[in-house]
Amino acid sequence: MTEHHDDGALLRLTPAAKTGLAIAAAISLYGISFGALAVASGLTFWQTVALSFLMFTGGSQFAFIGVIASGGSGAAAFGGATLLSLRNTIYAVQLKALLNPAGAAKYAAAQVTIDETMATSTAQQTAAEQRRGFWITGVACFVGWNLATVIGALLGDFIADPEALGLDGAVVAAFLGLLWPRLRSREPWALAVLAALITTLTMPMVPPGVPILIAAAVAVIWGVVSARKEQPL
Repeated sequence: MTEHHDDGALLRLTPAAKTGLAIAAAISLYGISFGALAVASGLTFWQTVALSFLMFTGGSQFAFIGVIASGGSGAAAFGGATLLSLRNTIYAVQLKALLNPAGAAKYAAAQVTIDETMATSTAQQTAAEQRRGFWITGVACFVGWNLATVIGALLGDFIADPEALGLDGAVVAAFLGLLWPRLRSREPWALAVLAALITTLTMPMVPPGVPILIAAAVAVIWGVVSARKEQPL
């Protein structure tokens, strides 16, 4: 079977495709939570939908609305979300070398470069499966997340008193739900504890939204240092 034929059969239900679809189904459920919580935090329906469509990185989106819900400024919310999403830049460098998308495909690839597409793609053994895993996971997650956001945002419009329903705490719970599957080794656990400690200690001293900026900056520095340690001399 030639490489060209494999590219044309991108939608074949191979192990990579099944993995990608299963991940997309699980991740999309959190999109409903995000949509409802974003509207409950003060965003309009269209702002919520645009945030998912343009930002499309779950953890950063929950961080964004978490800052807004706590009374932080839009600049602080955007800054924290941006710092948290910097890891996708590192993924993009690796995936470009792996998949080498060209033309319009590279812009689409940039939009769907997230934890899930990175993990699914790099776990495959052949180039064809790597491409299939990346694209099926990315497109399925993007479509599922955005549709779920719309549903959640529509549901959020019917919630009269978000705080009475505990939705302020639900932002944190949903964020932890996305984070939990990634904590599979000691290093992510250590970083999570450190970020939580920094946020807790700085909350009484700085304006709302700034603690997450500080914690995100520390996480970025941690990631850069860890990456350099892993590089061969």
